[in-house]
Amino acid sequence: MSSHAGWIAYDYYPSMGAAVVFIVLFAIVTLMHTFHLFRTRTWFFIPLLIGGYFELVGYIGRAMSSKQSPDWTIGPYVMQSTLLLIAPALFAASIYMELGRIIIMVKGERLALIRVNWMTKIFVAGDVLSFLMQASGAGIMVTGANSTNPSSSVSTGQNVIIGGLIVQIVFFGFFLLTSLIFQKRLGSHAEARAVADQYPWRKHMWALQSSSVLVLIRSVVRVVEYVQGTHGYLMEHEVFIYVFDGLLMFAMMVILVIIHPSEVNYLLGRGNVVTAMGGLKVMEGSNAV
Repeated sequence: MSSHAGWIAYDYYPSMGAAVVFIVLFAIVTLMHTFHLFRTRTWFFIPLLIGGYFELVGYIGRAMSSKQSPDWTIGPYVMQSTLLLIAPALFAASIYMELGRIIIMVKGERLALIRVNWMTKIFVAGDVLSFLMQASGAGIMVTGANSTNPSSSVSTGQNVIIGGLIVQIVFFGFFLLTSLIFQKRLGSHAEARAVADQYPWRKHMWALQSSSVLVLIRSVVRVVEYVQGTHGYLMEHEVFIYVFDGLLMFAMMVILVIIHPSEVNYLLGRGNVVTAMGGLKVMEGSNAV
């Protein structure tokens, strides 16, 4: 395999076909999210939208690397490795912000494990920390490719990335627990459930929790990947990046475009919602955030 300053880009020849398939998939679903976001003014989904474009550009980077095989350059490798790594942290930010809105929609603040006005702040703060750690780790690895001791820099970068992924897993695990406790309390409280059942909260909780599980599985696999190292089994076989990263993140974006949180925002009086027939219900005077 070709290398740059003693550092090997890939332990396999990246597949052009697989990269093109995921470029098309993420282009379609990200454009759908773009349409929904601007038409419904669901602004808290901007991080997820940016993450979708990160995925798209990341797979373009993989296609570029495939075309260069075996004489890879560092640019396309950096595109795919960094953007595909940090995109789920942006997905997480939007997912975190939806739970508080669902709780407010069903008037269930008193049943929440954490006060709603603190909930988003706590989880997003953890997500920002995770994002910065993963981005820093990726930066260290890239810088190390041009250093006199690339293996040491790559190892340091991987350790920082592992730390960032563990932070992401811990906060996502706590987030899932928080949502499940709220759902259990709501289900066992007859009066609160009677109020909540006036709203479509169940499908939105399902979408939120399913999306969270997909990101959580992806992050666990990524930790294993980086713990194994650059010549570990997961990094040496391209199929895992598509099955446990690309496919899971695409499924997550599909779930959230089908069960879009604009309905929650609309019921809170904060935005518009696209109807099942493709029409648009407009909330007059909305200033959704």
